[in-house]
Amino acid sequence: MNDVVKDLAVQSWCLRAFETSEQVIEQLKAIGVSNVELCGKHCDFGNEAIFDEVIAKYRAAGISILSIGVQGFSGDEAKEEKFFKFAKLAGCRQISASFSLARVPGAYRIAEKLADKYDVNVAIHNHGGYDWLGSRGMLSHVFAQTSPRIGLCLDAAWAMQAGENPIQMAEQYIDRLYGVHLKDFVFDRAGRWHDVVVGEGNLDLAKMLEIIKTKAPANCSPIIEYEADVENPAPALQRCVAAVRKLA
Repeated sequence: MNDVVKDLAVQSWCLRAFETSEQVIEQLKAIGVSNVELCGKHCDFGNEAIFDEVIAKYRAAGISILSIGVQGFSGDEAKEEKFFKFAKLAGCRQISASFSLARVPGAYRIAEKLADKYDVNVAIHNHGGYDWLGSRGMLSHVFAQTSPRIGLCLDAAWAMQAGENPIQMAEQYIDRLYGVHLKDFVFDRAGRWHDVVVGEGNLDLAKMLEIIKTKAPANCSPIIEYEADVENPAPALQRCVAAVRKLA
């Protein structure tokens, strides 16, 4: 059983207005979480020279880096191995990922090889209806061609934008559900999507948390993502955290 409250993280892209590790850490503490999924805005995962310094700052602040990403995979082994080196050093559970359609299935084989070498899984991020990995049909196709080293970091809001039911997706891919972006949208009459505090839009937050807590693999990471209020996201993210903790 997963401890959703203890493991709750924030995707650092929510804090993209803040440049330094110190600023991100300050925001995370204000939001009230001690875990983060660190994105490329806040660390150059291609520069091994900074890995120890970045990781040390978060550890000293009591912040665990549960995941990194979303990282693009195209089968460039030398480049992508650096992602895994950082993830292993940081103690990450997985790497949130997208694959270049033009470079599969070869890119799968490189990702699987590196995931085995470093014992860090890869979790596909479904990025909406305009993303080739945004539908259940394509995800099923990918998973049929890959080992369990490649699973899913389910983005609940982007699933809805693609016309999918995120609850059904979580249940269908439960054995490979390595992370969930707890993100919520409402839609206007033109079909445009708008971020809202998780649980206040179209996502059945209680059901999603139940799935993470009782059915998902051990260490499935619950990760809040809220992309609005770029200059001052902490108040809304605090409400997201409170909503999750209340239900979990």
